[in-house]
Amino acid sequence: MNAYEEIRKGERGAWVSIVAYLVLSAFKLICGYLFASSALLADGFNNLTDIVASIAVLIGLRISQKPPDSDHAYGHFRAETVAALVASFIMAMVGLQVLVEAVRSWYEGAFVAPNLWAAAVAVVCAVVMLGVYRYNHRLAKQINSQALMAAAKDNRSDAWVSIGAAIGIIGAQFGLPWLDKVAAIAVGLLICKTAWEIFRDSTHRLTDGFDQKELTDLRSSVARVPGVEMIKDVKARVHGSHVLVDVVIEVDGGLSLIEGHQICDRVEERLKRSHNIMHVHVHVEPKTEEVTREPLNRE
Repeated sequence: MNAYEEIRKGERGAWVSIVAYLVLSAFKLICGYLFASSALLADGFNNLTDIVASIAVLIGLRISQKPPDSDHAYGHFRAETVAALVASFIMAMVGLQVLVEAVRSWYEGAFVAPNLWAAAVAVVCAVVMLGVYRYNHRLAKQINSQALMAAAKDNRSDAWVSIGAAIGIIGAQFGLPWLDKVAAIAVGLLICKTAWEIFRDSTHRLTDGFDQKELTDLRSSVARVPGVEMIKDVKARVHGSHVLVDVVIEVDGGLSLIEGHQICDRVEERLKRSHNIMHVHVHVEPKTEEVTREPLNRE
């Protein structure tokens, strides 16, 4: 399965999330008003932000399927990262709105215990979201999609938010009506926290940030390729759900051009096979004897 087929398959997960959030957000908001539950209302608004985030992921996946052109030689895979960045701003605004409303109702002093049915609604919705999480998590692992895996983790966090709302509602039944307001504030904080994590991850990728541990693993794989004498540089960056790698190696200066090219092919093959790298660019230089370097550890 090539990269574009994986993206098309990943759209199913985005659609499942969108449909689930549409149904659950409407259900929670209606029941939240009927049963006078601030926590359930906050949870419903949380799901509204998730609809926007899922639509942004879907749009990003659609744009990512556009083939390379004169302006985008590497394709349009980063479109999903840009969409996630936009979604993080929307989620942050809604999270702040939930916090403002929860704090305002707190100072108004209207501590009314919500109906216990609101807790049942929250539990049912949590079970549904756990099912959506399991589906998206399995699909993300199958197609190796980082974007869909992030969406799956968001599904799981939404399930925990619903469970937290249920705890606040149940606590209000035992003479602690303010606990429902506390749960609403907690949901607002969780929305803001999720928005910050998506923003941080998106900006890290868009500025070509890359995990140092993964970079060390790439370097170790290159070092084990027969014919590689020295590694001068290894760089990597994330391009959507894929990784682009640039490697500069030194080989025996006495080798022929064909032999040096064969070593390059082996480096590319090893990185693509062992690390699922989308694109590898290898630059070869002759080994310079006058420069003292430590030998590679091929263990």
